[in-house]
Formats: sequence, C-alpha cells, structure tokens
Amino acid sequence: MNELPQQLVNGLLLGSMYGLVAIGYTMVYGIVQLINFAHGEIFMVGGFGALTIYLYVLPDGTSMVIALPLMILGGIIAAVLVAIGAERFAYRPLRGAPRLAPLITAIGLSLALQQAVWAWYPDARSAVTFPHIDGGPFEIGSVTIQTGDLFLIVAAPVSMAILAYFVMKTRTGRGMQATAQDPDTAKLMGINTDRIIVVAFALGAAFAAVGAVAYGLKYGEVQFRMGFILGLKAFTAAVLGGIGNIYGAMLGGLVLGVAEALSTAYISDIPGMDQFGSQSWANVWAFVLLILVLLFRPQGLLGERVADRA
Repeated sequence: MNELPQQLVNGLLLGSMYGLVAIGYTMVYGIVQLINFAHGEIFMVGGFGALTIYLYVLPDGTSMVIALPLMILGGIIAAVLVAIGAERFAYRPLRGAPRLAPLITAIGLSLALQQAVWAWYPDARSAVTFPHIDGGPFEIGSVTIQTGDLFLIVAAPVSMAILAYFVMKTRTGRGMQATAQDPDTAKLMGINTDRIIVVAFALGAAFAAVGAVAYGLKYGEVQFRMGFILGLKAFTAAVLGGIGNIYGAMLGGLVLGVAEALSTAYISDIPGMDQFGSQSWANVWAFVLLILVLLFRPQGLLGERVADRA
C-alpha cells in the first residue's frame, strides 16, 4: 500500500485530462441534447494544431516558456474552428431531425477528421513526437510528479475556475443556462439560441484543446487515432458525473481516472486475477465502471440537470 498515494495522484492527473474533454460532451448535450461523438477528434485536432505551431510557425530552439502559450492558442484556434464548422454545416441542418441522424453524422465526421489529419501528417499514422518541458521529475514525499504532468496540474483547476465564472457570472453564461432549461422559452425572451449553441461547441473545443496539449506533454506524442479511446472515456466521465452537468463532468473524470489507476495497480494482486491488472485492461475496467453506474445510478453522480426534451 506504500504506492497508494502515487496511484491516487496518477489517477487524479489522468482524470483531470478526461474531465477537460468531458466538459465538451456535457455542455453540448445539456443545450441541444446531442452526443457529439466527433468530440474526441476535435480533441485530436487541438493536439495537432498545437504541434503545427511548434513545428511550422515558431523558430527552431524556441524556449517552451514562450512556445507553450502559443501552442495552446494554436490548438484552441484549430479545435474551435473545426467545432464551429461542424455545428454550422453538419449538426445545425439536422437539429429537428430524428436523433439517429445527427448521431450517424457525428460518427462520419469523426472518421473524416481522422483521415484528414492522417493525410496532412503522414507521420501521424504511427505517432508524432510532441515537444516536452525540460527538467524533473519532482519528488513530493513518496509521490513522483513527471515534468509533463506539471501543465495539467495548473491547467485543469484554472480551466474549471474560468468555466465556472463564465457560466455563473456572464450574460452569455446565463443565456446558456436558460437555453439548457428551455430553449423555446429562452428564444421568446430574446436569447439568440443559435449563438448560444455555437458558444457551447466553441467552449467545449477550447477545453478539449487544452486537454490535448496536456496529453502531448504527458505522453510525449500525438497520433491521429488518439481521440477515439480518450473520447469514449471522456464520454464515460460525462455520464458518470451526470450528463449535462459541467461540474459532474470533471468529477466523473476524476473518479474514472482514479478507478483506472487503482485497477491497473491492484487488481493483479488478487489471486487468480493476474492477467486482468495489466495496462491493456485499463480500458475494460473504465467501461465496467460505466456499466455499473448506468445500472445503479443512471442519472450520474451529481444527477442529470436537463430534462429529456425528445
């Protein structure tokens, strides 16, 4: 049990990354009742947008102190542009259609984005090396923090604080809350619901891009399929926390990350379970947790705030 603090920290860091991406799922669902299954690929585009800034815009040898903010900005711009384009040309025309239509469209868009990045970055067929922060690792008692995790330690709480302030204190944020509760009444009250929906897509994409930069720094690489599994896990986190609840998305991400870290660390210690504790089984246990939550608390940990408007 001496490694329990380390595993908890690993799980919280991993869960913070899941939570950043899960925010996009839950915001879009909360407002338009749409599960945007292309959101994982928007996360991936954010990672390659950041990498493009580093490789093709910044001069060689640029310090990461200067490069990292510009990479974050580049990743956010790339992800937001793709998300807004998807909303305008793929989802908005289907807003009144049966739910199966936008779902199939999201899956098709996901595949199209994967292939577009694959064509733009031939090296992405395997993996492309992501720039790293020099220094570390750092020891805090019995816990070791890798250099690549430092960005995530700062970015996750700052992102949540910014989002909480935006939603609770700004006019647009209050418009988002009103649209989530009743879009027809919100429109009658003078709220431009189309604009609110675009803002929800853009905000979710921005947080996904921050998560993508964190992913690249943590694992040292990006590749065109990286959004598929991580997107599914982020969706799992959104459901765990309560789909439609932005605070629940981050909570669900943390719970999922900790559960994944502890399962890979300790399940192999159970007699007869040696083969089930490897890293390759981490995805399995994540979805087992989702199934359990859906069986015993389908509204999620913090409850589902939005009513079914189908």
